[in-house]
Amino acid sequence: MNIRFLKWSVFLIILCYNHSVFSQGFQVNFLSQRQQGMGLAGSAAPYDASALFCNPGSTVFLDENNLVAGVTPVFGNVMFVDSSTQTAYRSNSPVGTPFSVYGMFQLKPAAKLKFGLSINTPFGSTIQYEDNWIGRFALTRLELKAIFIQPTFAYRIADHIGIGGGFVISKGKVNLQKDIPVQDSSGTYGHAELAGKAIGFGYNLGIYFNPSKQLSIGLSYRSKINMNLPNGEATFTVPNGLAANFPNGGFTGSLPLPSVTTLGFAYHPCSAFTVVLDINRVGWKVYDTLAFDYATNTSSLLDTKSPRLYKSIFAFRSGVEIKPCKSLALRIGGGYGFCPVPSGYVTPETPDGNRIYGTLGIGYSFCEKFCVDASFYYTKITRSDTNLETNLSGTYTTIALAPGLSISYKW
Repeated sequence: MNIRFLKWSVFLIILCYNHSVFSQGFQVNFLSQRQQGMGLAGSAAPYDASALFCNPGSTVFLDENNLVAGVTPVFGNVMFVDSSTQTAYRSNSPVGTPFSVYGMFQLKPAAKLKFGLSINTPFGSTIQYEDNWIGRFALTRLELKAIFIQPTFAYRIADHIGIGGGFVISKGKVNLQKDIPVQDSSGTYGHAELAGKAIGFGYNLGIYFNPSKQLSIGLSYRSKINMNLPNGEATFTVPNGLAANFPNGGFTGSLPLPSVTTLGFAYHPCSAFTVVLDINRVGWKVYDTLAFDYATNTSSLLDTKSPRLYKSIFAFRSGVEIKPCKSLALRIGGGYGFCPVPSGYVTPETPDGNRIYGTLGIGYSFCEKFCVDASFYYTKITRSDTNLETNLSGTYTTIALAPGLSISYKW
C-alpha cells in the first residue's frame, strides 16, 4: 500500500495564502470589512490601513495615522453525496475565526513617505467529517492556522500617483488526519496524523493613480511564495505487525504559492456614492507538480512526485457604497471566481468549483476618529468529480456564511 498522505497536508498549506476569491471550499480571503461589504473589491479605493494588503501604493493618500482590527467568523459545512450509493455525508466543522490587524503611520502630517504593518490570517479553520464516512481514507479531520506579516513602505511620487511595496513573511501550521485501510483484530482501521509548520517569503507591490476626483485606478502584484516544511512529523497508528511498514518520523516538502495580479477601478460620481471593480489573475499554473520526501521509506511509504496540472484563473469582484449621511455607509457587492482545480483532482479538503458569491456591509462613524464596519458574506458551491488518486466519486455541496466586524481609529 502506497500512502500518499503528506501531499494533502502540504497542499492545504497553500490554501492558507489566498489573496482573493479562489474557489476552494469555504475558504475566502477577508481583507477588510469595507471591501467585504463591496464584494471583496476596493484595490483602487483606499479607505483605511487595510489598503496595505490589497494595494500598498494607495496608502499614501490616507491623511492620518490609522489602526484597524477586525474578525470574520466563517460558518462553513460540506455535504458529499456518493455517486454509487447516493448516500449523503456531512462535515461537522467548528467556526473559523480569520482576523486582521493593520497599522499605517506617518512622521508628519501630509508626509510623502509612510510606513505600515499588517498582520492577518487569510485562513484559519477546521473541517471534520462524520465518523465512518466513505472518504475516511482520504480525510477525517483537517486543522489549519496561518499568519501573514507584511511591513510596508509607500511614497507619493506626484500629486496623483503613489507607489508602495512590502515584504511578506508567511507562517503556517497544519494538522491532517485520515484512516488507513488496515485493520486490527477488533476491526478498527489504522490512523495517520501529519503535523507540520511551514514558512515562506515574498513581496507585495502596488501603484495608485487618481487622474480626477471621480476616477481612481490601482494595480498591485503579490509575488509567488515557496512554502517550505522542513520538519514535519508523521504519526501512524497501525497493528503491531504492520508498524515497520508505517514508521513514525519526519518529512519535508516545498510548494509554490501563486502570484496574484489585481487591476482595480473606483468611480465616485459624488461624495456619497462609490462603485468599485477588481479584476484578479491568479497564477495557479505554477502548481503543476507536488513532490516531497519522507525521512524513512518503506514499501508502503514512498517519496512521491505527483502531477497537479492546476491552471491560472481570473476572478471578478464588484460593489457599491452609498452614504445617506456623513456618518453612515451602506454597501453591497458580489463576484465570480473561476476554479483552478481540473477534473480528477477535487478532494475532501478542497471541494472546489467555480464560485458566485454575494456580500452586504454597513459602516458607522461615531466621530471623525472612530468608526465601526460590519459585513456579511454568502456562497454556495457545487462540484461533481471522481478523484484520480482515491477514486472517491460524488458531488460536493459547500455552503459558507461569514459575518465580520472591525473597528478603526485615526489620529
